[in-house]
Amino acid sequence: MQKQIRNNFEDQRELMTLLLNKCKNLSIYMVILFSICLSYNDSYCQTLQINDLDYFATQGVNVLVYSNQYTGFFFDEKTAGIEIIHHGVRTSTGGAVRLQNTPEQWDLIPSVVDRKVDKKNNRIEVTLKYNDYKFDSKISVIAKDNGVLISVYLDKPVPKELVGNAGFNLEFLPSAYFENTYLMDGKPDNFPRYPSSNTKIESINKKIPQYAGHTTFDDRGLGEFIVPLPLATGKILVLAPEDPQRLVKIKSPDADLMLFDGRNLAQNGWFVVRSILPANKTGKVLSWYLEPNAVPNWVRKPNIGFSQVGYTPKQEKVAVIELDQNDTPLKTASLFQVTQDGASVEVLNGDVKAWGKYLRYNYAKFDFSSVKEPGIYYIQYGDQKTNAFKISQDVYENVWHPTLDVWFPVQMDHMTVNEAYRIWHGASYLDDCLQAPPNHQHFDGYQMGAKTDTKYKPLERIPNMAVGGWFDAGDFDIQTGSHNMVISSFVDIWEDFKVERDETYIDQKTRYVDIHRPDGKPDILQQIEHGTLNLVAQCENIGHPVQGIIVPNLHQYHHLGDAATETDNLPYNPDLKPYETDGKSSGTPDDRWAFTNRMPFMDYQTAASLAAASRALKGYNDDLAARSLNHAKRLLEEADELMKKPDVVESPWMQWFRGADIDAALQLYITTKDKKYADRFQEKIWVLLEEPNDLPEFGQIFFAGRRLTPALKAIPYMDVEYKKKLKGYVVKFKESIDEIGSNNPYGLPITSGGWGGSGSVVNWAITNYYVNKAFPDIINKEYVFNGLNFIFGCHPYSNISFVNAVGTRSKKVAYGNNRADFTTIAGGIVPGLMLLKPDFLENKDDWPFLWGENEVTISGSAEYIFLANAVDALVKSSQ
Repeated sequence: MQKQIRNNFEDQRELMTLLLNKCKNLSIYMVILFSICLSYNDSYCQTLQINDLDYFATQGVNVLVYSNQYTGFFFDEKTAGIEIIHHGVRTSTGGAVRLQNTPEQWDLIPSVVDRKVDKKNNRIEVTLKYNDYKFDSKISVIAKDNGVLISVYLDKPVPKELVGNAGFNLEFLPSAYFENTYLMDGKPDNFPRYPSSNTKIESINKKIPQYAGHTTFDDRGLGEFIVPLPLATGKILVLAPEDPQRLVKIKSPDADLMLFDGRNLAQNGWFVVRSILPANKTGKVLSWYLEPNAVPNWVRKPNIGFSQVGYTPKQEKVAVIELDQNDTPLKTASLFQVTQDGASVEVLNGDVKAWGKYLRYNYAKFDFSSVKEPGIYYIQYGDQKTNAFKISQDVYENVWHPTLDVWFPVQMDHMTVNEAYRIWHGASYLDDCLQAPPNHQHFDGYQMGAKTDTKYKPLERIPNMAVGGWFDAGDFDIQTGSHNMVISSFVDIWEDFKVERDETYIDQKTRYVDIHRPDGKPDILQQIEHGTLNLVAQCENIGHPVQGIIVPNLHQYHHLGDAATETDNLPYNPDLKPYETDGKSSGTPDDRWAFTNRMPFMDYQTAASLAAASRALKGYNDDLAARSLNHAKRLLEEADELMKKPDVVESPWMQWFRGADIDAALQLYITTKDKKYADRFQEKIWVLLEEPNDLPEFGQIFFAGRRLTPALKAIPYMDVEYKKKLKGYVVKFKESIDEIGSNNPYGLPITSGGWGGSGSVVNWAITNYYVNKAFPDIINKEYVFNGLNFIFGCHPYSNISFVNAVGTRSKKVAYGNNRADFTTIAGGIVPGLMLLKPDFLENKDDWPFLWGENEVTISGSAEYIFLANAVDALVKSSQ
């Protein structure tokens, strides 16, 4: 202890000397503040210890050392390396040897060669490798005093081409430090709310290449790139000295610390602390002392999970209370009703029942199902008071309106979309698309094999493709598989619930959409038409459905704002120079590419969607309905022939869409009543249901639902014996979901992958709806309601609704095409909770750029509309 106090004192004395020598004009106030912030946690903090989950922990502070690693698929996802969870919030990531001042998503990332956890010596070591440069480094993190000592070791000197580029970086979340200050060697400054620091231009031959030779920067042919310059440079950096929950001290005896703002290059950039590795040295070449402040006896405030939309009088109403492991659960909680004059009246004081531990927190439940009177309520737990919510018979009637009224119109491709005084985007991608060249791996996962499987030459224009379709998610590609899922969901909504809502004006001839403007046509039919137009265009102009249609350049891919400006909207003309135009065409190769390799599962899936769409469109657009049905029949037949060939193109997606041919047969049977399709369905559905399912929890639920749902949909079209036989599979499904649901206090599947689990919860609830519809004695309505309750706020981490603009409190930010504005598009459902291994579920609502948590997709949003209507139908059926 004496040695620790002496070391801390020496650190402070050294810094005070530096203050006096370098900061003569610094105010006495700032000197005192700086001194206080350095000594603040010396008296209180506990030493970090490696816990049973192999990360450093003390009360209020966790330091993770490569518990999460760079995956390589989307490169730097800001979820890997050395990370800090600071008083319940992940504020830092990306601790690694990096090759840029402020690495962008597509800059090279190191792979992890080895990770060693030495609990005896309280040390974690990681060996990193840059394969392209044969450059290895070892990072050692060991507990020291009230923080950790981070050291970088090299067996060989930094390669010549990386000297001045290779450095140790640690990144800090901008939104965690907005409206805070920092001190560099005692000199104060503010963290910038918006990037405004200095940059310089360097020749492109000095740039470390990005992934596969792509570039995120459009240099307009000048052969240059932008280099951010530091906000501050020094030896000792203190972040947020005024905020005990965000205060971090970093000291580097070996090299300068530089603070950068990564947002100069990319809106999703973080603040970066960096030290350059020295040239011509081996052994220990760099060390930092990192000390995140720990507030004494800090305990995270309880998170009271409940539905922000509210509840119907008759349904179960259970709040799930998430508690810090150092918190002591209370015995009771109360429900208050808010009267017309603003008074609060306690209507229930009930028991809080402990559930147990899940991941890092403890959980308890408060059941207020006995309260059935319509009104406005809030929950009181200790000194925690929730926001208000309602109990009403009609709580689910309108929850899907923003999704259909606003979110889907904004996603409409090839259209100008207007809302009141606002233009969301102009008519986009009128330049059709080009044939993607063979043997090409796209950075968004699309790929081309040795052949194009079309009549078009590489980069030849494919005509008549500027019609219909939706932007897939937060970017602007057309993803055919997602389109199929949306159209199928919309047809189900139309046929099952007779949704005739009309709040959108859509004119295909003039390519114009106007939100909140009725036009006398059901919006759901117009959306089915819009998606089907693009699928039919693929079938008629390419010959078959494609993987997707997407921009070819990385500097286009990260485009934010108006979709109409991602390309110049002029067909590519190779006879013109880049950025040159004749008014009708352009020499700029920015047109989207169509990835056209034919995949039987995509043919089957598209056949099912087109067969379903033909029913919905009949009597609305008879020509499109007839063409859709013809293509559906053709695709099924041609896909069958393709499956017989030994060189059929395989894809990882094949596993996800097992049974797509069965769904196609079912939809064609429902549409045509041709017995051959029913026979095929009956022949194959039982084989599919019998296939083993040894996947992790998420996969089990996903595949079980995807296989069982078509079987349940078929019940009205099959005989009595079919339903009897199916019942056994339904019973097994019920047993499996109960087993998985028992693993967490929410009673449903919570995913553990790199993409949040809202979609799996919605799919789980939809399958439960179909089971309840056919076998109400096996699965009751609460299994369906529970899915929406989770989405609407009864979930871990926070209690906000994951549907933008739905519920009393909902997401403030999302990963849409307007994410740079830190806002949302109403009605979109975000992925929600992403697990940062080993035990931290996260959904940030102050930082939109984490796609695994905040990116809205068309398929997920369409399925949400279905589920909302399904729940409302269940409510009305019990009135």
